[in-house]
Amino acid sequence: MTQNTLTKRLSDYQPYPFELEMVRLDFRLDPDATQVRARMAMRPLRAASALELDGEGLVLRKIAVDGRVLAASEYTQSDTGLVIHAAALPAQTFTLETEVEIAPAANTALEGLYMSNGMYCTQCEAEGFRKITYYPDRPDVMARFHVTVAGDAPVLLSNGNPVAQETGRAEWVDPWPKPAYLFALVAGDLVAHSGSFTTMSGREVALNIWVRKGDETRCAFALEALKRSMTWDEQVYGREYDLDIFNIVAVDDFNMGAMENKGLNIFNSKWVLASPETATDSDYERIEGIIAHEYFHNWTGNRITCRDWFQLCLKEGLTVYRDQSFTADMRLGPVKRIEDVSALRARQFREDRGPLSHPPRPDHYKEINNFYTATVYEKGAEIVGMLRQLVGPQGYRDALDLYFERHDGQACTIEDWLKVFEDSSGRDLRQFKHWYTDAGTPRLQVSDDFKDGTYTLEFTQKTDQTPGQGDKPARHIPIAVGLLSDTGADLIETKILEMTEPRQSFVFEGLSQRPVPSILRGFSAPVVLEFDTGHPPDSAFLLAHDSDPFNRWEAGRRLALQTVVAMAQGGAADPSYVAAIGALIKDGAADPAFCALCLALPSEDQIAQALHEAGKSPDPVAIHRAREALATALANAHEDALSALYDAMAVSGPYRPDPEPAGQRSLRLAALALLRRIDGGARAQALFDAADNMTESLAALGQVVAAGVGEAALATFRDRWQGDRLVMDKWFAIQLTASAPDQALSRAEKLVQDPLFDWKNPNRFRSLMSGFAANHAGFHRVDGAGYRFYADWLLRLDPLNPQVAARMSTAFETWARYDLTRQSLMRAELARIAQTEGLSRDLSEMSARMLG
Repeated sequence: MTQNTLTKRLSDYQPYPFELEMVRLDFRLDPDATQVRARMAMRPLRAASALELDGEGLVLRKIAVDGRVLAASEYTQSDTGLVIHAAALPAQTFTLETEVEIAPAANTALEGLYMSNGMYCTQCEAEGFRKITYYPDRPDVMARFHVTVAGDAPVLLSNGNPVAQETGRAEWVDPWPKPAYLFALVAGDLVAHSGSFTTMSGREVALNIWVRKGDETRCAFALEALKRSMTWDEQVYGREYDLDIFNIVAVDDFNMGAMENKGLNIFNSKWVLASPETATDSDYERIEGIIAHEYFHNWTGNRITCRDWFQLCLKEGLTVYRDQSFTADMRLGPVKRIEDVSALRARQFREDRGPLSHPPRPDHYKEINNFYTATVYEKGAEIVGMLRQLVGPQGYRDALDLYFERHDGQACTIEDWLKVFEDSSGRDLRQFKHWYTDAGTPRLQVSDDFKDGTYTLEFTQKTDQTPGQGDKPARHIPIAVGLLSDTGADLIETKILEMTEPRQSFVFEGLSQRPVPSILRGFSAPVVLEFDTGHPPDSAFLLAHDSDPFNRWEAGRRLALQTVVAMAQGGAADPSYVAAIGALIKDGAADPAFCALCLALPSEDQIAQALHEAGKSPDPVAIHRAREALATALANAHEDALSALYDAMAVSGPYRPDPEPAGQRSLRLAALALLRRIDGGARAQALFDAADNMTESLAALGQVVAAGVGEAALATFRDRWQGDRLVMDKWFAIQLTASAPDQALSRAEKLVQDPLFDWKNPNRFRSLMSGFAANHAGFHRVDGAGYRFYADWLLRLDPLNPQVAARMSTAFETWARYDLTRQSLMRAELARIAQTEGLSRDLSEMSARMLG
């Protein structure tokens, strides 16, 4: 029986002593008293073992073994499960039958079986199935499921293939063994946007996007994204879908983005529904990526799952890498790479630097929901990418083919994963394994030397100590390097250097001139690259000439960060950066989406981190003013060019979410963001009035709010869209992220009183609170009022939805980087949270970890 109050440790893993051959589940749905009957064929794997089952919040009505109802003395119940004593169990295969009652309507945590506006829905990852019935709720226990659902809802769905359907009753059989976390059930008054897909072996698969009535006109893009995902997985990985039907359901109340349940993916509505009037370009791209991610899990997560939750990055890191690669192929690969690295640095690097740092494969936890992190997902994907670089594209495909062949139908570990690479490539990956087991972001310091035609790069690597881990051994780091001439030509094209020592040199001979190094091309490893003061790279030169798109962008980012950090400490804008941006604006050959990324200034949070790493206490107000001043300087210096660019990038014709017009819109809106600083928001207001798509409408709204003239536009937007729940999430968020810092808290306090603020809905709560926390100077008010407001709402949400409350608490994780006053105020709020009586284990663990 799981002891949820105790720390779980990887070293304590023991195989489950029973094998499940088949599970039959019968549901009789009722909002207040759903009956769940479970019949499990179980085979003991060792003699005289008690049978431990997980279960929470269940009313037990019956328990029987081979038809014999057990006496109360033959089992023990607790708040976390059920133990059937060994003496009550046969020595051979037996059938365990239980009947329980649950109340979906009262399930506000949105784990297990719950209701979302009249629809029955499940969310079982990681440990939600124990809230449905008594079961060994762990990923290494896999079984085939036969499910019968009875209820009044017109549509009754579960995993697998439908084998019987009639009014009020449906029967589903999943032929593939799966762990309980992949179980799904949905019942409601739904309509389907349907299609089909023919697999590479010629099988016809029925496809359905199930939504509430009225939403069916916003499903076409999701369905086409699903078909593209299925085709891509066949072509790139050789993976064919393995059921007769694939269902996706859009749900309004959902803690996560989506869930890969076998054959029945359940999605947060915001990542399914899209139309030009209601979804932005970034929404379309995210929908395509998330659809792909959950579909790709069919093989990397479902057919091959993880042995225990310590191995979560095995399925998530690999699948994130797969969805990133898919999006890169569907759209602009270099731009996608820059976006992925930007997200990694904003979330995972921040995580690694603070009290929440943990390895991609942790060795202990108290609440597994707290480890669905950027380290598991995004860093896990970076590790897969490094493996691919080390063995090459063909070596990677060979390893994956072996992985699918060797481990199909199994629950695996990181060791299993690395072993297929060792066996297929002949490489020793014992040192590489530290990427999975060690926390922290390595710092890679580089110096160089040129003499007599020989150029030497010397690297030193070090990973700082992290909570629970001291000094770290050297990692195996692939470093992609190119060398440029003084004219910008490639002297040496990209080469992968493999660093395995704490200090290591690499020599390039036969050069006629001192080269300009382009290091860590494509961001070949998730490290922080630092240069000594001898020959730092010429960032302006690289921004103008580097043939590697990522490093060209990186050079501009480095210049921008150096400039704004200096300005936050009283300096002036760097003329070389201002000039480089001017050259980029006038570069008619550059890709618009790439240029848009180069025009975006570092976030205030990134600037704060840079100051902290330089040994300074970041002042959020000074940072905000410096960033605004730099944007204004760029606008003043290049007003004519920006105005011409804004006009030139206008997209004619009907809206399309395709990469080319989306790139043009992104550059146009980047120019608008700079011009707003000098035109008072006039262009933004004109665009808001004329926009026929959500991308431009929302961006223009944000700019007029930031210009301080947005109240009328906010009212217009609310009046038009107050009936659309997903668009209103954008309305709540945009006015907080765009507000002046001194107005952010008062606006947030007003918005929580708005009748449309349904704080029990995860999307609505996240939109408002994340928007407020993203207003860096507004959240970090020196009087601590922003911290108190945020902590109050976390405590209010925690009793109803601890998972969302815990994840949102990470707004406090950077407390140590600020001045002593702010540190004290943030720690006081964390202590108040931690000391609250009845706090969930989710939020309790997070607050304790952040307090250290």
